[in-house]
Amino acid sequence: MRPPPEAVLFDLDGTLLDTAPDMVAALHALQDEESVPRLAYDSARAWVSHGVVGVVGAAFGALPETERARLQQRFIGIYATCLARETRPFPGMREVLAAIEAAGVPWGVVTNKVARLSEPILAACGLRSRCAVVVSGDTTAQRKPHPLPLLHALDAIGVAPAHAIYVGDAARDIAAGRAAGTHTVAALYGYIPADEEPAGWGAEHCIRMPMELLGVAGIPLPQAAVQP
Repeated sequence: MRPPPEAVLFDLDGTLLDTAPDMVAALHALQDEESVPRLAYDSARAWVSHGVVGVVGAAFGALPETERARLQQRFIGIYATCLARETRPFPGMREVLAAIEAAGVPWGVVTNKVARLSEPILAACGLRSRCAVVVSGDTTAQRKPHPLPLLHALDAIGVAPAHAIYVGDAARDIAAGRAAGTHTVAALYGYIPADEEPAGWGAEHCIRMPMELLGVAGIPLPQAAVQP
C-alpha cells in the first residue's frame, strides 16, 4: 500500500497483545473451581480471540443459558485479578508501533473486550497513553463484525476509512474492516482455531509476524532501528 496509511487500527487479543497466558490461567482457575479437567493450553489459546464466550464455551461445552452466564461472569471476575501478569505485545510489535509513530501515523485499538478489561491491560503494557483512540466492546451500540466500532474510532481521529488499515486475527475483524471500508490485514500469528481458514476471510493482506505489517503499510523502520 502506497503511500502510508493515515491511521492503523489493531484488534487487541491475538493481534496487538499476546493475552493468552493470562486468559488461559483464568480459565484454568475457573475449571479448578468447578472440578472440571483443564483444557490443554494450546486448545484454549486458539479460542482467546473469541473472548469470554469462546473460551468458556470451548472449556465447558453446551450449557443452559443461566449456567453459561454464571461461568462467564465468574471467568471475568477471575481474569480481572490477573489481567497483565504475563500479557505482552507480540514479538516485534513494539518496534512496529515505534515505526508507525515515527512516520507520524496515529494508531489505535478496536476490540470486543469490554473497557473494564481492555483499558487496564493497555495501561499495564505502557500503551494506553500512546493510543490515538481505543474503542472497546461496550463503547458503541454494536460490536464487531459490525463496522460501527471501526467507524467510531476513525471518526474520533478524523481519518476516512479508505485511508486506514485494520489488523485482526479473526474473521469478524476482517468482516468489520471490509464493511467499514478500511484496508484489512489478517494476523496469522494470532489465535486461530485449527478448523478456521483465514484465506477465506477476504483480507487484502496476511502477515505471519508483526514486522511484516510495515512492508504492507509502506512504513519504514526508524533509522535508529536499522542495523548497519
